[in-house]
Amino acid sequence: MSPITPARATRILGIAALAAVAATVALGLWVTPPDVVQGDLVRLIYVHPPVAWVAYLAFGVTALASVLYLWPRTRSLAWDRLAGASAEIGVVFTALTLVTGSIWGRPTWGVWWTWDARLTTTALLLVLYLGYLALRRVAAEPETRAKRSAVAALVAVVDVPIVHLSVVWWRTLHQSATVLTPNLQPTVHGSMAWTMLLGFCAFTLVYAWLLVHRYRLETLEERLETEGLSIALAERRAEAAERVKAPQDHADPRSVDPRSADPRSADPRSADLPSADERVVSR
Repeated sequence: MSPITPARATRILGIAALAAVAATVALGLWVTPPDVVQGDLVRLIYVHPPVAWVAYLAFGVTALASVLYLWPRTRSLAWDRLAGASAEIGVVFTALTLVTGSIWGRPTWGVWWTWDARLTTTALLLVLYLGYLALRRVAAEPETRAKRSAVAALVAVVDVPIVHLSVVWWRTLHQSATVLTPNLQPTVHGSMAWTMLLGFCAFTLVYAWLLVHRYRLETLEERLETEGLSIALAERRAEAAERVKAPQDHADPRSVDPRSADPRSADPRSADLPSADERVVSR
């Protein structure tokens, strides 16, 4: 059992997320009615807004963890790991937001993509956090990498409120918000509202489950890298010690091969010559 992710708690979280997603799918496909105007296409609202919400949440957690890292009293590489793990999940959910939005936009608007204010700022959000993740891969000391990544995360998160308010500031093709409206008055009611709310909870649980596992994996990778570096240093020290010891062994007279003192062993042509003792006897 890992102290970072207790197995039982993680398992319960995963089961809860799976059950909530299954319930959302069941309600969205077979219980809620089709829309008067959009028909069955409206069922995408049980997926598309919750997925976009998780992207906001993930980048918000990244920004909060980055602030906690930059704050001297709470500075810890654990916050940096949390920020990176949450940003990766946020990028995945932002991509899902664009994909589900395009699936909805093709039959509604007649195009897969248009330079609408909401779509454009969302695409910019994806690019910003892809850049953030790329910056985290640039080789540097852990503290240096964490500091510059935290600054980049705080710059990128500015686009999140711009994405959400883009439908208010610029009246382009995308419709206005249906849940998080400026006056907090949702425009969805009845079973459709409850199913959408369940979708928000379900995908939030999925995010939490993914975050726990990604953080744990990041921690294990850093531990493995540190231990691998220690083993490599130990091996290099052992090799250096062997190289220092080798000249000393050659300098020891006892290590000299006795056969090297006999000239006959060095020169094969001298094998038939008498030895020094034999020459003394022959005299």
